[in-house]
Amino acid sequence: MKAAKRGTVNSRIKRGDQVVFIAGKEYNRYDSAGKRQPYRGKVVAVDARNGKVKVEGAMIVKRHRKPVPQLNREGGIKEQEAWVSISNVALIDPETGRPTKVRYEVRDGKKVRVAKSGKVFPESSDYKRPKKAQIEDEQPATEEKK
Repeated sequence: MKAAKRGTVNSRIKRGDQVVFIAGKEYNRYDSAGKRQPYRGKVVAVDARNGKVKVEGAMIVKRHRKPVPQLNREGGIKEQEAWVSISNVALIDPETGRPTKVRYEVRDGKKVRVAKSGKVFPESSDYKRPKKAQIEDEQPATEEKK
């Protein structure tokens, strides 16, 4: 049996990045003119430990859900994105708009991701999760019972 990985696992693809498919089902999408146009989209979720990503609008699967009245959950057929291997997608170079590999460099004392063209990938606002204090401030105060 394979031993489970321990500790943190880093991925070069982060949530909020723009990616293009370089293999798989979404790579073979065709436009109305009959030309192959690999799907481009935004990364919604990253599972670095298993090497998987979810891309917005890609690999749509249907899930059949049973209604649960106790939890106020409706039933029916729901469409959602499926996990895709990280090896099937590539980051889009901010300068050229083409698929690229990425490397890490230290610039101005900060570790940044750099494309092959030398352009730094902009840090997305989706990349970091908001802190709990920020979440509590944004939520409206609930009315107290008298």
